[in-house]
Amino acid sequence: MTTSSTHLIGLLLGAEEDWPTAFEAIMRRVGPVAVGDVEHRYTTERLTIEPFELTDPVRPQLVIDRLAHWYYHPREWLKKASLVNGTYLLNSPFTFQSMEKHSAYCAMIRLGLKVPRTVLVPYKNPIDNVRWAYTSAKYNKPFDLAELAAPLGYPLYMKPFDGGAWRGVSRIDNEVGLHRAYDESGEMLMHLQATVDYDKFARALSIGPETMVMDFRPERPMHERYAVSHDFLSESAGNQAVAVSRIVNAFFGWEFNSAEMLVRGDEVYPIDYANACPDVAVTSLHYYFPWAIKALARWSVYCVTTGRRQRVDLQTERYFRVADDPALDYHAKLAAYQQIADEHFETDRYWQWCDEHLPHLDEQVLDWVTSTDFDRLLRDTVRATYPPHEQDRFLDHFHGLLDLWVVDEAARLRG
Repeated sequence: MTTSSTHLIGLLLGAEEDWPTAFEAIMRRVGPVAVGDVEHRYTTERLTIEPFELTDPVRPQLVIDRLAHWYYHPREWLKKASLVNGTYLLNSPFTFQSMEKHSAYCAMIRLGLKVPRTVLVPYKNPIDNVRWAYTSAKYNKPFDLAELAAPLGYPLYMKPFDGGAWRGVSRIDNEVGLHRAYDESGEMLMHLQATVDYDKFARALSIGPETMVMDFRPERPMHERYAVSHDFLSESAGNQAVAVSRIVNAFFGWEFNSAEMLVRGDEVYPIDYANACPDVAVTSLHYYFPWAIKALARWSVYCVTTGRRQRVDLQTERYFRVADDPALDYHAKLAAYQQIADEHFETDRYWQWCDEHLPHLDEQVLDWVTSTDFDRLLRDTVRATYPPHEQDRFLDHFHGLLDLWVVDEAARLRG
């Protein structure tokens, strides 16, 4: 006898409308999914923020969070939901709160990844604490900023230790610019980081065990930053970019994250890989937007249907044993780390499960992207994002890129 199970996926949102609307539409097309003698159905709900008792029940089985990196009330609700109720979270607020970009640099250096030289400097301005004056007078050691920067070389970058949306990032070309940027940093705690002469700037978006490495051009306007370029890296560099992204995510328990890397030939230098709220806007991802929404839906469905459990504790010693093995060179260590990451994400099981239970999803996403509903979403997003005199131009721009995805996806599905 067939039984029915309905899974609620919660969306904890801020100002975004485009990807949540797309996600909701795709989720309506997913089910029902039959697994054994159980028929699984899926619903979504945009969650509200309200007072809660620590023993209150939590209805969603999984929550996709876009608020906790800046809004503390829902962040603490997420922690309660995870610890008390076993709710699955994308992402973990525990490690994103304690393991910001600085911690990620430290961990990846410990694993032997090629992080550019990085120096943490004290606050430029006093922090708002009555103990600051006494503590700094007694224990803060004077330093020469230019002397610290000299071994890194110019140009270099000054950026906040916790980062986020390119906030406070400055390219420093000389000593004058160094002092100006530091003076303007105020109470932000800053890194100085050496740069690398690179051929390509790669940005990888990872959702569960799926990763898309994209040709990213940070100097361009947002709508032009992601180039549609499928073979912009060598096979070795492309494999490393995927591996680094998944290793970082598995190490910290992150499942919805983006990583940035500088690539020179076959050498990959990770420079930013702790983004609690990665960009998934249709007006920036454009061509890659359907993949992102499909991957998010696919991983969410897999997690709730299989009953995947989320660990709060990390298994860092497994990685450190590999890091400390003198018999392994860089590439062998990377392969060993990736094996641990694939175990964490159940990569083989995931793809087998999707092939068996979600074979229709590719066609459903393609059908939706060619629908009037998607066109309405795109038009509404463009109207909300750009001034009236630019809207026609941007609509044509995004239609062209998404039409290209439709052609490529249709050809891929035809085999």
